[in-house]
Amino acid sequence: MIVLVYGVLGFWLVMLVFFYKDVKGVRERDPAATNTFEVLFLYAGLHAVVLHRIAHKFWVWGVPLLPRALSQFARFLTGIEIHPGATIGRGLFIDHGMGVVIGETAVVGDNVLLYQGVTLGGTGKETGKRHPTLGDNIVVGAGAKILGNIEVGSHSYIGANAVVLRSVPPNATVVGVPGHVTKQDGDKIDRKLAHAQILDPVNQDIEAIVRRLDELEKRM
Repeated sequence: MIVLVYGVLGFWLVMLVFFYKDVKGVRERDPAATNTFEVLFLYAGLHAVVLHRIAHKFWVWGVPLLPRALSQFARFLTGIEIHPGATIGRGLFIDHGMGVVIGETAVVGDNVLLYQGVTLGGTGKETGKRHPTLGDNIVVGAGAKILGNIEVGSHSYIGANAVVLRSVPPNATVVGVPGHVTKQDGDKIDRKLAHAQILDPVNQDIEAIVRRLDELEKRM
């Protein structure tokens, strides 16, 4: 039993050393992360990322079966499915994480935040690059789907439950089904975690039309 305990502690200590940036990303962006010990032992999103990094190494080396086996084990353990072929940058934070799916040819940049239910998937049976590429410092809200070989520019914000089918420029906000791109005041978007408090350009246009109709009715 003592050997097992020391083995587990040793494993997580090694994880802290080699995956420090991932741990740091969780601590910086999750107000509920009160200490490093808690993050190491209790954060499923971190566990999924660490197991993926190990599986990805074996995938790159061409080792058969083992990468997919590790991927399936991570899925069983965390509820997060990351194909071992996906390329993941440093500091990825998967908050809560249940139901997150990242496809084989997906590329995720540095310091990306994914909420639960996010899918980085394909759109059919095409071969080659068929999953999205995400830049750096991106937030993807809960339940959002980013599909196909498209690019999401750095510092962008994908709203909750948005379905993104076209490439997104940097510093943009995307909301709706299908996703609509907007910029807030023409400036870089707010990086706060209130991912439900973003503007929907379609609703804004409808509200503007309603206000205009009210004005015309008053004039008549």
